[in-house]
This record gives sequence, C-alpha cells and structure tokens, in this order.
Amino acid sequence: MDVRSILNDLSLSAVVAGFVAVLIGFASSVAIVFQAAQAAGASEDIIVSWIMVLGIGMGATCFFLSLWYKAPVITAWSTPGAALLATSLANVSYPEAIGVFIFAGLLACLVGMSGLFDRLMNWVPLPIACAMLAGVLFQFGLSIFTSMTEDAFMVATMLLVYLFSRVFLPRYAILLVLMAGVVCVLGRAEQAIFSMIPVQFGHLVWVYPEWNLSALIGVGVPLFIVTMTSQNIPGVAVMRGSGYKTPVSPLISWTGLASVVLAPAGGFAFNLAAITAAICSGNECHRDPNKRYIAGLSAGVFYLFAGFAGVSVVALFAVFPASMVAALAGIALLGTIGMNLKTAMLEDSTREASLVTFLVTVSGVSFAGIASAFWGILFGVICLLVSKLKWSRTR
Repeated sequence: MDVRSILNDLSLSAVVAGFVAVLIGFASSVAIVFQAAQAAGASEDIIVSWIMVLGIGMGATCFFLSLWYKAPVITAWSTPGAALLATSLANVSYPEAIGVFIFAGLLACLVGMSGLFDRLMNWVPLPIACAMLAGVLFQFGLSIFTSMTEDAFMVATMLLVYLFSRVFLPRYAILLVLMAGVVCVLGRAEQAIFSMIPVQFGHLVWVYPEWNLSALIGVGVPLFIVTMTSQNIPGVAVMRGSGYKTPVSPLISWTGLASVVLAPAGGFAFNLAAITAAICSGNECHRDPNKRYIAGLSAGVFYLFAGFAGVSVVALFAVFPASMVAALAGIALLGTIGMNLKTAMLEDSTREASLVTFLVTVSGVSFAGIASAFWGILFGVICLLVSKLKWSRTR
C-alpha cells in the first residue's frame, strides 16, 4: 500500500462521495435487511450480527478492491436478494438459511472464476448498458420531485443549493446538499430524537449451516439469479459507463467468496453496487477518473465504522427522513443519469435498441423472478440484432 500516493490523491469531494454512498446504502434499504433476518428466524442478537458482518464485508471488499484496481469498486448487500429472502424463508430454519447463503455465494464464485460473466458483459454494447443503467437510476431522479410532496421546503432547499453550488463550487456540490439537508433536519423540534440514539457496538453470532436440498434450489438459486441480474449487471454497467475497464470476473469471485466466508454470521449476499457506485464514479466525485478510487476507499472505511457501530448507526440513519434520503440520492445521481442517457441515444444505429432497453428497465417488469434490468438488456440486444439486419439489407 503506497500511503504517500493515497494522500496525494485524497480529496474532500471523493471522501464525501464515499460517505454519501454509505448513507444512502444503509438508510434506503436497511429495513429490508431487518425483514429478511426476521423471516429467517433471527433473534435480536443475530440481527445485530447481520448488520455488523454486512458492514465488515462491504467495507473490506470496497477498500481492498478499490485499492488494488485503482478504481471506485463499490460493493453492497443484495437489496433485491433481501426482499426475496423476506418472502421465501417462512419454512426454512435459520441454519438452513445459512446453507442457502453459502450455496448462492458458491454459485457466484463459480461464475466469476469461470470467466462466463465477463464474457457475457463484453457482448453487451456500451449504449445498451448505459440505457439500462439510466433506466435503473431514472426512479431516483424522479424521487427528487416526488419527495417534495412530503417535505417541499427541505427538498427545494437541497435542490437550490445543488444548482447554485454547481455554478460556484461544483466539486463540493453534494457535500453542500448533504449539509443543507442535515441543517433542515436539525432545525426542527424532532431533533431531540438524536439524544435517544443508543450507543451500542455490534457483535457477531456464528451459526453453522444445515443443508436442505429444496431450500438450496427453491431459495438459493433465485437468490443467486436476482443478485446477478439486479445488482451485478447494473454494477458492471456503472463501471463501463464511467470508462473503467476493471476485469469483472475477479470482482464477482471476490464478492461471492465474501458471501461464503461471512454467511454464517449473516452476510447473506455481497455484490457490485449500482446506485451508490454511480455516486462514486461521476464528475461530482472528482474531475480526474484516476483519483475516484479514493471514494471506494472512504466508502470501505465508513462501511466498517457502520458495521462495528451496529445498532447506533442504524438508529442514526433511521433519524433522517425518507424524503431527505430520496432527494439526496436523486440529486447525487443527476449527472450520471444525464451522461448515460446521452451515451445511450448518441448513435443512430443503436438509438432504438437503447430506447427499448431504457423503457423495459424503467417499466419494472419482472418475469420468472428476474428483475427488469436483465430483461431490458435482453430486449435491447434482440432489437439491436434485428436492426443490424435491416441496416445490412439497406446497404
């Protein structure tokens, strides 16, 4: 580790991007993780273990992968996977659920080590990948304005701060937006709830797995598919759309290995992030793409703090209103949405296929339990192949 090089590349905007990624990652979906843990039959102690081990897993993979590849490699827990588990573990014991997590992680390891996922992603043209990513992020852009119905003053203040800071202090735009949101929260009578946040560190509860074939097939395989299609594919699209050529297969292998190793303590599924990765990969993070890896390092550190702080951090994130978190996410992703839409629609030969990809992804359709991001790419590639036949006949 070249500490001097890291210090030279260090920037406040990149550190803030990492913090915002962790804030949004925890605050937006930690409730789903609680539901998944409860559905698995986890006690209160085990739920705390889940939060701690998930923080450790995301922190370690973010930090070391970003450091090794000198790119903002942002990982996350599988939010769609947690939602799947919350509805699929009713008849599965907790040790059997641990077996399911390990099995899904092993499948990810095998796909990564075989290089199959990397080859599949190389077949997807950049405009199609960008259209899919824009579709995934589109709802976050809309959330800026839909959240105004809940708190018009706070969201409007955050948006105005963003617009003015983009003119005068563009590198610190997201930091100023975050500060504006926090000031709005602190300026209200409800600020007294901050004093009620418990000071409590996390702890690990290790449970040995049990193997149930029907659970492995009925829950483990869908968990693997949902994580790959809903999380890893958009995550790779973020990296490709931002110009990073980081090899995909090792990333999938390492996140799968993290799932296998940490599953007994509650690390149900780790994967590449999409939404939070986009925050750490754009110009708002740093003008120089070669220095954005600092956002990955800082996200790793903040994830580790969040994991070790356990209940205290979860309670702190719960204090922030949903409207603030939604607005912050949407504003932080505005630039990324715009750039991906531009790339997707730039070429005449791929514009129609990109539009189909975008619309299918935005629609949120799901077939066979597979999310719309996968179907958007599939329909887009089919459309592109058909349109190429038309172009070749015209020539």
